Amino acid sequence: MSAPRIGPLTVLAYVSTVEEPERFGSSRAVGAHFGLTPRQYQSGEIDRSGHISRCGDGLARTLMFEAAVGILTRVRRACGLKQWALAIARRSGAGKARVALARKLTVILRSIWRSGEPFRWSALAA
Repeated sequence: MSAPRIGPLTVLAYVSTVEEPERFGSSRAVGAHFGLTPRQYQSGEIDRSGHISRCGDGLARTLMFEAAVGILTRVRRACGLKQWALAIARRSGAGKARVALARKLTVILRSIWRSGEPFRWSALAA
C-alpha cells in the first residue's frame, strides 16, 4: 500500500488492525473500527454528535492521525486530499480537519488494499 505520509509502521499497524478488508461491509465502516467517527448521544428528542469514539486500536488511530498531520503540513505536491482537508479546516477548524483526514485515509487504504491499485494523487479532488 502506498499513500502520502504512510510509512511501513503505519501500514503494519493498519493491516494488523483491519486483518481482512472483506469483513467490512463498506469502506466507511473502517473509520468506525478505528474510532475516528463521532460519538452519538440519543435520548428521547435529543440527538447529539460528540467527540470521536476512540474505539479500536489506539496506536493505529494515532499513526493515522500523524499521517493526516503530515499531509496537511509536509506534502508539497498538489493533492485533492489535502485541498479537501484544508477546506474543512477553514470551515470547522484544524483539529476537525485532521481527524476527518485521518478517517478518510483509513477508508482510502482499505480501498487500495482491496483493489490493488496504487494511490492516485489527482483523482481525489471530487
